[in-house]
Amino acid sequence: MTIAEITHEEQAELAKALLDALGPLAAAVRARATGLPAERMWDAEPVEAALSVLSVWKLVDAEVKRLTAGAAATAGSYGAGYEQLGAAWGITRQGARKKWPEAVSRPVARPGSLRLFGGTVELIEDAAAGGWRWTGTGADGTTGGAAVGHRTREEAAAHAGAFLAAHASGKEPQGTR
Repeated sequence: MTIAEITHEEQAELAKALLDALGPLAAAVRARATGLPAERMWDAEPVEAALSVLSVWKLVDAEVKRLTAGAAATAGSYGAGYEQLGAAWGITRQGARKKWPEAVSRPVARPGSLRLFGGTVELIEDAAAGGWRWTGTGADGTTGGAAVGHRTREEAAAHAGAFLAAHASGKEPQGTR
């Protein structure tokens, strides 16, 4: 696998989407920090407003790192090795092992289960419904599942992985600093 590249137009669209998503988050964080009503929350010295936006980008960066670690762990749970993870990220096998030390070493208990973010889910083929469903427990003890079948095992695993990420133990995933 090679590193995905995007066109200039795709990069511009991505930047716009990120800025559109950042705006409401930055406004909410700034409003909480200043205690000002929404219409006055940017009443500040330009440097203060710019630093507020920078601090929100740090929050976005941390979330991207958490989601990246989850994607690496998911790939590892399906059998990807550090060489493959490194190739996908554009780094060496050793770099991938350092970045995501637990992505490949996490054993899958059974072919129908996943262990991610300190929690476990069971993937169940529902032949009668013609799809897959899942049930599991997050690291925080929250239980959940999909009663409605997903078309593929991978789709069920993706939804289950999102559940486990949302109910992680609260510890920062490996490789996020």
